[in-house]
Amino acid sequence: MQTTTTVEGLRGVLDAARVRGESVGFVPTMGYLHAGHESLMDRARSDCGVVVASIFVNPLQFGVGEDLDAYPRDLDGDSALATRAGVDVLFVPSVEEMYPGSVATTVSVAGVSAPMEGASRPTHFDGVATVVAKLFNIVGPCRAYFGEKDFQQLAVIRRMVADLSVPVTVVGCPTLREDDGLARSSRNVYLSPEERAAAPVLHRALCLGASLIRAGETDADTVRAAMAAEIATQALGTLDYVEVADATTLERQRECGPDSRLLGAVRFGRARLIDNVGVEPLDNVVRPPERD
Repeated sequence: MQTTTTVEGLRGVLDAARVRGESVGFVPTMGYLHAGHESLMDRARSDCGVVVASIFVNPLQFGVGEDLDAYPRDLDGDSALATRAGVDVLFVPSVEEMYPGSVATTVSVAGVSAPMEGASRPTHFDGVATVVAKLFNIVGPCRAYFGEKDFQQLAVIRRMVADLSVPVTVVGCPTLREDDGLARSSRNVYLSPEERAAAPVLHRALCLGASLIRAGETDADTVRAAMAAEIATQALGTLDYVEVADATTLERQRECGPDSRLLGAVRFGRARLIDNVGVEPLDNVVRPPERD
């Protein structure tokens, strides 16, 4: 695996790969990699000739008082995981390399970015869209792999790519979960043992909502209330939101059905956890790959 810290260096490697006729798979991350990221790299490895992963903790997507400085970092561990997953090129730019001057241009995706995470973290998705647009411009035409755990982020990126005719195919991959249903996340490291034991309530609540819809419930407020009540059974969790939304537009639904997506955010101490499930088919549960 090659590691490069410069835009010029990455472009040179990928330009040469395209001259050889190889397709490019791209996995953008903020590092502190886990089996969920590894599953994205595995998918890219199976689809593409050359796999590039990036590690960049993007300051633009952190609001005032959020965990930018404390965000977990482990470049040695990340490099080992990326190597094991068959990544060909690891791109690890500095903030100065990505943003050599003050940032005067940002990307904003209206509509799909406004509710839920957008309401809780008003500047977050502008920062996400800006850095992803920049990374797509650096990497060039490719297949880019994102986990469905960050479902609203995935929707924002898909809309940005469609609206701006970016030559990137966005591939959404199923959420990787622990055995008790908790979605894999770099921020899970913040959980105390007691909070870790309580955290799966978010996934249980979302699955409860999905089961109500599959059983014939069409009133979205009834489903929201049931999910919130389930989360309230765990005193360590503080509910941010639970939502029933259109799976494509993420517009809040009054009547729900097979086209619904159920999303939620709950805070456990320092950790703010997000998750989502679909209604049909049943929520995908993916286990870490077996490795020698």
